[in-house]
Amino acid sequence: MTAAQLLLLFAAGIAAGLTGAVAGLASLFSYPALLAVGLPATTANITNTVCMLFQGAGSVAGSRPELRGAGPQIRRWVVPALLGGATGAGLLLLTPEGGFERIVPFLVAGAATLLLRPPRPAAAREPGPGVAVGVFAVAVYGGYFGAAAGVLMLALLATLPGTTLLRANGLKNVLSWAANAIAAVGFAILGDVAWAAVPALAAGLLVGARLGPPLARRLPTRLLRIVIAVAGLGLAVRLFVDAWL
Repeated sequence: MTAAQLLLLFAAGIAAGLTGAVAGLASLFSYPALLAVGLPATTANITNTVCMLFQGAGSVAGSRPELRGAGPQIRRWVVPALLGGATGAGLLLLTPEGGFERIVPFLVAGAATLLLRPPRPAAAREPGPGVAVGVFAVAVYGGYFGAAAGVLMLALLATLPGTTLLRANGLKNVLSWAANAIAAVGFAILGDVAWAAVPALAAGLLVGARLGPPLARRLPTRLLRIVIAVAGLGLAVRLFVDAWL
């Protein structure tokens, strides 16, 4: 790769890390950058998933204040996240990519709209098994295709009673990282990874993701919800155009 291509990947990684840690929209920047340097779509998708290991590490490190006391929730939902990520990666390795593209715009638009709802008050009882099923389903999608999987996970977790947007974002960072990690291991062993692109993009992702959660803390919660929702709707429109037009 040329120096200009590596610089593009690093800059895109910083932008992707920031948006991924705050809003779950990392692939809005990283995936197109991989396509821009000449990678085929499936190779770009697989390489992007491997690089997201570094985005996850940075975002989880930056989210430590929001994750205090979240151990029981993480332990409850990390296994469905791991199983879902492995399932999605297996589907991508065994079947042609293309199954989700026409459905994704509507999922992303729905998730973005859900984020505009005010948080629900705390409930006395624990969340039911439906949350685990939802985490598994989002993780399958994340392992298979990935674009805006963080938005879907954030929208799911933000609906939990008594959960603030920042806490939901911290949980999203952990569970998405788990799902992505298991998929990335499978891709690294069995997939077509463009390893020459990994260091520059991964470094940018790590830097941007580490800065994302502290930035989110400085923004008013309502404004943050609106910004994420608008960005998610914008991505849904772009994905709709790519898939249907």
